[in-house]
Amino acid sequence: MRVIKYVTGFIAFIAISAAANAQDHSEEQAGRPKLVIAISVDQFSSDLFSEYRSTFTGGLKRLASGAVFPSGYQGHAATETCPGHATIMTGVHPGRAGIIANNWIDLGVKREDKTIYCAEDERIEGTSFGSITAATQGDYVASAWHLLVPTLGERLKTLSPDSRNMAVAGKDRSALMMGGNAPDMIFWWRGEGFETKQGGLMLPALAKFNADLKTMLARPRAPMAVPAHCETRNRAISVDADRAVGTYRFQRPENGGSIFRASPDFDAAILALAAKMVQDERLGTFEFTDVLNIGLSATDYVGHAFGTGGVEMCINLSELDKNLGQFFDALDEMERDYLVVLTADHGGHDLPERLKQQGAPKAQRVDAGLNAKDIGAQVKQALSLTVEDPVLYADSPFGDYYVSLALDADTRAKVKAEAIKQMRNNPQVHAVFDGADLAAMPMPQGPVQEWTMEERARASFHPDRSGDFIVLLKKSVTPIATAMRGYVATHGSPWEYDRRVPILFWRKGMSHFEQPLAVQTVDIAPTLAAIIGLDVPEGEFDGRCLDIDGGPGDSCR
Repeated sequence: MRVIKYVTGFIAFIAISAAANAQDHSEEQAGRPKLVIAISVDQFSSDLFSEYRSTFTGGLKRLASGAVFPSGYQGHAATETCPGHATIMTGVHPGRAGIIANNWIDLGVKREDKTIYCAEDERIEGTSFGSITAATQGDYVASAWHLLVPTLGERLKTLSPDSRNMAVAGKDRSALMMGGNAPDMIFWWRGEGFETKQGGLMLPALAKFNADLKTMLARPRAPMAVPAHCETRNRAISVDADRAVGTYRFQRPENGGSIFRASPDFDAAILALAAKMVQDERLGTFEFTDVLNIGLSATDYVGHAFGTGGVEMCINLSELDKNLGQFFDALDEMERDYLVVLTADHGGHDLPERLKQQGAPKAQRVDAGLNAKDIGAQVKQALSLTVEDPVLYADSPFGDYYVSLALDADTRAKVKAEAIKQMRNNPQVHAVFDGADLAAMPMPQGPVQEWTMEERARASFHPDRSGDFIVLLKKSVTPIATAMRGYVATHGSPWEYDRRVPILFWRKGMSHFEQPLAVQTVDIAPTLAAIIGLDVPEGEFDGRCLDIDGGPGDSCR
């Protein structure tokens, strides 16, 4: 036995038997892969992939030697974690999948808090959205119940009932939206360790894995070294009078586990647990194909906490590259025949304070008054309404807005019309779409990069869950009015920096090629389905199969 160590120096993650006389995989693999691995790197935009591609020497370099689609798209407007992950292994747009956002409002739900989290089951008595946002552990049951369509792993079981469909991620919504409603094994981070409340199988080694992780997080860690190519990004950017970002190197004090998620260590741990699942459950060793879904979340937390343009993101991506390389090396030692696809649930934009210094003078934070409460008060004043309760509800400055169901139909119509009018007059708002108009539209077709804003909004619109109207902010308007610890930058817009993500396929022996034309994340599931021989009825995917053969052959046939 020898220990495979991830290069962060963070923890000796897994023990794997050294492969004796490993077979030569230099020739192109034939037939169906025994293991399909779908990796989503949260907030890994095409911009980041392009900016750092020349520096990759590990796992990301390996993936970039396969089939590379640098202009992948999350086509929809609601570029958030839950909708983005829902597209990857279902092959359908969020509006069709029912996952319209991370959170939405259901004014008809029985509980007092009307905000619904995409990965909860609010039918279970005692659940509360407030507990989800207040802490990493809350009184809710994580569930893929809101996902209305099957994932690839779920579909595969109709072809091979013995096939395993497994998932591990930093966020419950990432694991659940890729694994679906019936995973065989699924894990996500829940504050003090990885856990699950779904799946038919448990990993015997999980308790020890979590205990070792806890022990390591209790130890201090010196600042990470700054790679040479990151030095120019090692510069402080003031966010406000008391806060700056741009120079943090992921040092960890004693018992500093609270900063674990926003560090490269988080993804290292996720990949280590994924490797443990492959090893202990013998994934990819039987006649059928297994599916392992991996949601890497650190890049998203780093982007939110420090922005995408500083030394923090540079170090993080360098470590991600190394950790992916170690993960693939471990799979090679286990002699697995695996096919990997890597993409992202959405992109991201840097914090406006740094953007203004780098040629984007219009970058700004959203006005604190752009919210359902304040706009609703203005609507009541304009219409001379005397009701005390709110007339508008929304989870954020952008996206879905809902009109109170306590109003009569005529008043609701007037409130909606006045709210849309006021929103359209706001200097930070790009467009406002009536939900009734979106519901009447078909799902968009044609080149995704040419979709109108209305078509982008339609792709993430579901008539039973989406708002009475949808608000889209102007380019470079960050929907965070006041920066705070861990939240200085974000995503969620319909603009290219949030929609464009890389899509990379890799398998030993495949021919390298790069296709710069636009494709979509909904193309991933039909591409994988064709390769593993899964016949899906016409019309059940919104995407199309991508031929990743790279030669005269056609992987879609």
